Amino acid sequence: MDNFFFNIGDSIRDSVNDAIRYLVINYADGFEQFSGFFITILVTIERALRWFPEPLLIALIMALAFIASRRWLLCLGVGLGMYLIGCLGLWDQSLQTIAIMLVSMLIAIVIGLPLGILTARSNRFRTVLSPVLDLMQTIPSFVYLIPAAMLFGLGKMPAILATVIYATPPLIRLVDLGIRGVDKEVVEASRAFGATRWQVLTRVQIPLALPSIMQGINQTMMMALAMVVVASMIGARGLGETVLLGLQRNDAGQGLLGGIAIVILAIVFDRITQAAGRRAQAHHQS
Repeated sequence: MDNFFFNIGDSIRDSVNDAIRYLVINYADGFEQFSGFFITILVTIERALRWFPEPLLIALIMALAFIASRRWLLCLGVGLGMYLIGCLGLWDQSLQTIAIMLVSMLIAIVIGLPLGILTARSNRFRTVLSPVLDLMQTIPSFVYLIPAAMLFGLGKMPAILATVIYATPPLIRLVDLGIRGVDKEVVEASRAFGATRWQVLTRVQIPLALPSIMQGINQTMMMALAMVVVASMIGARGLGETVLLGLQRNDAGQGLLGGIAIVILAIVFDRITQAAGRRAQAHHQS
């Protein structure tokens, strides 16, 4: 019975290890430059956030919430949430987390939007991409953290990479769903008036799919925040590091503080993006 199964595990493991080793030996400089580019953006965002005095930054986030929602109650709630994070003594860590989340979300949007549009326009591409998205969403994050840490070293870059892999699939799926859900009669009518494929996409399908696209961006943001604890295990700092230190020191209180701050950040950015999505939808329908 020992020979019943054909052993392919050893060959897969050796092949992957050889491929990673080859990349590290031959393209280390390229990976370093790639990493340096995104780390520069991350550090710039982090420094910009730190440059603002705390009250001014809270006021700016409140203003963002008001612009997105036109609701004073949400605006005050967002301000109170950010003030509470400062009261927990986790202001600097929260800024680090916001910077990682913003960079990861930016990369996810740059990758996810075009892929979502391609998926919506091609059934064949969708058939090919769907298993890849399933794999990205279900495979444990540590599986791709190992090669990412080997290629980029420990720190923020593998954390960003892992976050992008984890957070991009929902955006692709929701962009695809939103564009496919646009009324076909509306699309046909626009074509009948002489609109090109590009005009149909940019002036009809994307605007009508905007609520679904905004929902995808919202989900990407939430999943990026969900990765902060895992990312802290490979050297990314921020609120995840606070939770990790609580775990390593058996300090349940510190872990709880980090968890509360992560939840507050998630609520703040979730409410802002959802409000922006509702306003965009209302603006389009008016």
